[in-house]
Amino acid sequence: MVNRKEWAAGVSSLLVLACALCADSPARAQEQAYVSEVWSPDLGNGTYKNPVINADYSDPDVCAVGNDFYMTASSFACAPGLPVLHSTDLVNWEIVNYALDRLVPEDFYDVARHGKGVWAPSIRYHKGEFYIYWGDPDFGVYMVKTDDPRGKWSEPVLVKKAKGIIDPCPLWDEDGRCYLAYAWAASRAQINSVICVAEMNAEGTRVTGPSKIVYDGNDDVNHTAEGPKFYKKDGFYYLLFPAGGVEMGWQMAARSKQVYGPYEARRVMEQGGTPVNGPHQGGWVRTASGEDWFLHFQDKGCYGRVVWLEPMKWVDGWPVIGEDADNDGCGNPVLTYRKPSVPFSRLVNPAESDEFNSVDLGLQWEWHSNYQDLYGFTTPYGFMRLYSWPLSEKYVNLWEASNLLLQKFPAEAFTATTKVAMVSKENGQEGGLIVMGWDYSALTVRREGDRFVLCQRTCKDAEQGGKESVGKLAEFEPSAKQTIIYSPTVSREIYLRVQVKAGGMCRFAYSLDGEKFTVCGEPFQARQGKWIGAKVGFVCVEPHAEPAVNRGWMDVDWFRVTP
Repeated sequence: MVNRKEWAAGVSSLLVLACALCADSPARAQEQAYVSEVWSPDLGNGTYKNPVINADYSDPDVCAVGNDFYMTASSFACAPGLPVLHSTDLVNWEIVNYALDRLVPEDFYDVARHGKGVWAPSIRYHKGEFYIYWGDPDFGVYMVKTDDPRGKWSEPVLVKKAKGIIDPCPLWDEDGRCYLAYAWAASRAQINSVICVAEMNAEGTRVTGPSKIVYDGNDDVNHTAEGPKFYKKDGFYYLLFPAGGVEMGWQMAARSKQVYGPYEARRVMEQGGTPVNGPHQGGWVRTASGEDWFLHFQDKGCYGRVVWLEPMKWVDGWPVIGEDADNDGCGNPVLTYRKPSVPFSRLVNPAESDEFNSVDLGLQWEWHSNYQDLYGFTTPYGFMRLYSWPLSEKYVNLWEASNLLLQKFPAEAFTATTKVAMVSKENGQEGGLIVMGWDYSALTVRREGDRFVLCQRTCKDAEQGGKESVGKLAEFEPSAKQTIIYSPTVSREIYLRVQVKAGGMCRFAYSLDGEKFTVCGEPFQARQGKWIGAKVGFVCVEPHAEPAVNRGWMDVDWFRVTP
């Protein structure tokens, strides 16, 4: 006789799989969806809570193709860059690809370039192809494209060579002409708060016309106007852009019957009486059923800029974002709301934990520069190998380290635990777990003679050359000794852990058996990096070491994120 509970469970599984198959490609639908233990916005009752991604996907932009939604975000100098996220309901998101394997110019980004690189991209779908444009404030506007967002993207095309141009967004008009809206970075161009539009060729690969200012925020009211997203609706051209600055800004909209204006502008979302500081800079998207939604960021200090989803409506030809309780045309962020009305929804979140059981590096990981072979390798044997990277003779702190393998903080509070084996061939080689930002702290295992020392490396104001402090916490005998091709090695298996509490206070711990953990070192307050939130991950280096004849390495067995 069939067990009714087993039968019901089986039917439920088939329904979930059927929905996934309809919502996504069959190959992807059969993969198990990653569901976070520390942050999932879907409340399971037809509503969601904000932020929909409680991690640093700053300057988000989104486009819709049928019932699929694709998002990208700033990645600055981390590689791979331009994350591509997918959703079927705008609430549940997963990382499915990166559009930029290596930052260009490659030789410039082969070392750590904090805060440079990919600023405020836009993603659009046009005539069967996906386009992503971004501004590199030091080199100009670039574009990549593809007909499959999960597949290979084209090599970057330099659309406009310039210093200081940021936040570009294209618009293809009904007549086939193509335009580019963008802003300026004062740090490079010595101007800001203006939005310009220039014409491109029909293919969107080259700016062909002169730039023209279409909005001027130098009025002491809407200063720091930047990040424009360009749309056309019902005969009006619309620029949706932020003003007021990253931490406490607001969302603006400007419209005109002419592409070059003049534009009239108004504020369409602000903090109001909510606890959501600076709700702004994002993209409008319309579902297949005709609903309008807006994705934007909120700056949360050490956590970076997290992603919020707001309902949006059109009133008298103007967008109103969030809830407008007083009907003044300017909305406020919602903390919880009903989910969008879409055909398919699947519970899934951006990946965090990693068993390193694949030869493909997990999409949650990024390097601190363009990848180089000797940073390390994935393997088919259930671990990731990271090689000890020699730092400069003038080493001051880990701000110079380009081989850091890191991921974003996934929630306000979480615990990250990893099992590693440090294999050393020379004195001074060390590796471990790091929380990285303008301030950083790392729990590492370093070889000293034939023993290993557990250290805490901590630095404040790393970009400004802050001096690193190193505290010795414990000493261990090696787990193993052996000779590999005339080179004696010693190794130590160890479990490392960092607990991050709400507010970003971090505390390290270690274990030799994976069961009993010993809290160690000094508490550390996480701090954001340069334009990015604090990150957690791995460091494997040779600081203050004699020039090594042989590299050591660290094998990472697994990395697990739990409450």
